[in-house]
Amino acid sequence: MPELNTSSLPDLVFAFLFFIMMVTTMREVTLKVEFRAPQATELQKLEKKSLVTFIYVGKPTKDLQAKMGSETRIQLNDAFAEVSEIQDYIAQEKSSMKEEDQPFMTVSIKADRETKMGTITDIKQALREAYALKISYSATPRIN
Repeated sequence: MPELNTSSLPDLVFAFLFFIMMVTTMREVTLKVEFRAPQATELQKLEKKSLVTFIYVGKPTKDLQAKMGSETRIQLNDAFAEVSEIQDYIAQEKSSMKEEDQPFMTVSIKADRETKMGTITDIKQALREAYALKISYSATPRIN
């Protein structure tokens, strides 16, 4: 009985690997806060998503409210944080970027529509102190 020809096996493995790499997406942040975006009329899409850092603001999700309470919380990456931690977070995010891209870093605030303006002002002040001066606010298109 003749041997099985395996000369095309590496081609198949690399084709399969290439397929998996193309259809797989990187893991997104697990939201621990409820986020219902406010509506707006003048929206612009962010160009370079690799230069965008997100700050999520809202009440903890239902399953976390027993442990964290129902007050508005700030989420940086996958953890809850205080306003005082934002400067360190921005410094860490900037250090992970290329030096020539750092001036173009944009911070996107994804705040729940019920978030008090005082919380947003505190976040903006912390961003100002961290020299993160490009800020965008996430919103959905207003339906007339």
